[in-house]
Amino acid sequence: MIIVLATRNRKKVDELTRMFAGCDVIFRTLDDYPDCPEVVEDGRTFRQNAIKKAVQIARHTGCLALADDSGLEVDSLGGAPGVFSARYAGKGASDSRNMKKVLTEMKDIDNPRRRAARFVCCIALALPDGRCKTFTGSVRGTIGKQPRGSRGFGYDPIFYPLGHERTFAEMAGNEKDDISHRGKAMKKLYSYINRMIT
Repeated sequence: MIIVLATRNRKKVDELTRMFAGCDVIFRTLDDYPDCPEVVEDGRTFRQNAIKKAVQIARHTGCLALADDSGLEVDSLGGAPGVFSARYAGKGASDSRNMKKVLTEMKDIDNPRRRAARFVCCIALALPDGRCKTFTGSVRGTIGKQPRGSRGFGYDPIFYPLGHERTFAEMAGNEKDDISHRGKAMKKLYSYINRMIT
């Protein structure tokens, strides 16, 4: 089974490929389809953005397409950065700039309870005819005062999952996969795809 991943984010591709080790699936990315249109992520929810990306890429490539939209929601920031997580500090902003903006906005918040946050992920799997199924996952935690760790991507260096004293960026890949928002959504997707191919 060929599935096109609607992303060019190499770290995200590596994470998804790792989670599907042992499954009879061949992953391709947008790099394999250079004429794919850029999908504007203008939805108000992670689910809307994931569906839009998956459906457009599936129709263009004629293959199953997988898209995810995920991000950080900080309670004391009213749920921000939310769907703007990848561009919170501006279009094209680096992970470090996005993290710095969150930390700056929270610099006067010392109470751990007020530093509560969650990561959310919605994965959409679309057929070329437009039919689409979604899978979601989330994980609660707190925002640290400074980045720690060099693994992962995005806001991983400042996010401590509930019950852990290390950030996602300090964890090995398989350890993070077991508890992460994307890992939870992927487990649901993995079970669904296995039923499709067996």
